[in-house]
Amino acid sequence: MRVAIFDLDGTLVDSREDLYRAVDHALRALSLPPRSIDEVTSFVGEGAVRLVSQAIAPHDHLAGPALELWRGHYAEHLLDHTRLYPGIRALLEGATAALAVHTNKPGAMARRILDGLGVLSRFSVVVGGDDAPRKPDPTGTLEVLARLGARPDEAVFIGDSRVDVETAAAAGVRMVAVTWGLVPLAELARAGVATFATSAADLAPWLAAGGS
Repeated sequence: MRVAIFDLDGTLVDSREDLYRAVDHALRALSLPPRSIDEVTSFVGEGAVRLVSQAIAPHDHLAGPALELWRGHYAEHLLDHTRLYPGIRALLEGATAALAVHTNKPGAMARRILDGLGVLSRFSVVVGGDDAPRKPDPTGTLEVLARLGARPDEAVFIGDSRVDVETAAAAGVRMVAVTWGLVPLAELARAGVATFATSAADLAPWLAAGGS
């Protein structure tokens, strides 16, 4: 592999607590019924608008105010509890393939998180959900490949969700799913994933230029 493209939430970083607290803030401010952290986690992966709209359903008329409340709180607190998953820092530091991120999180927020966790410099390209059409549209992944001068068969997509699986398939790149993320292994298997990583160390061969 010449290029490894990562999803962010549930793959590189555990951001569940900060995402949940931002959603909870919006719900409380609008006097809407609370959601559990498990419910909010199940909404993650398709971008901020989708996250908030699912959290406030069926009160769709409050989507605008809810999104602004969520965005304001999350922008201020996105690094309060968010951390790299175990072994990810060492994995990135040892990579010889070019690294990139394609996430549905707003790009500026994604870059702030990676910078705050000290790993932004390891990524040649970071594409957010407002930098290109949201996944599973493959435009962002194909843009990464074009910028890095790589073909789809020279790349791997590493993620934790059905959206990531569909993105990789649409872009024609190999998919490796991590089992520590936000989506159960069984659901990923049903989505057609054949290759799994149960620890960061399992990903090392995919991040070695010319490996796997």
